[in-house]
Amino acid sequence: MSAKTVKKLLTTIVLATALGGLLWGTLQDGTEYYMHVDEVLAEPDAWYGKNLQVHGYVVEGSRAWKPDTLEVRFQVENNGAVINAEYTGIVPDTFQDGSEVVISGQLSPHGFSVKPNGVMAKCPSKYEPKPTLTGESASASGE
Repeated sequence: MSAKTVKKLLTTIVLATALGGLLWGTLQDGTEYYMHVDEVLAEPDAWYGKNLQVHGYVVEGSRAWKPDTLEVRFQVENNGAVINAEYTGIVPDTFQDGSEVVISGQLSPHGFSVKPNGVMAKCPSKYEPKPTLTGESASASGE
């Protein structure tokens, strides 16, 4: 091989390796797993420190705000498993006891630390389509 060919080959290998490393690092840091509370708590050690989106329902009576701050502590439940969560920020209006939520953040031995803008509450059922009326129920309602 000529010196020119070797130089091109080495340059290509170095660039491909650098690009692969950059892509790998970006994918590792940017990965956010979508899980349910019971799935996370089945193997909590496997999820510590990883970016997670956790789905569940706000436990009735568990929401507690600290006075004069935007910090709220609450519990999220799914299939009998409960996780403690801590968030600082403004929560959506639909964030109520029993509401379906997805929280984004990281799990630690002390609970779930929700990142900024990491609380998403499902819209109420009024946004779901109304059931269609058939037979007797349609004639009784005048439709």
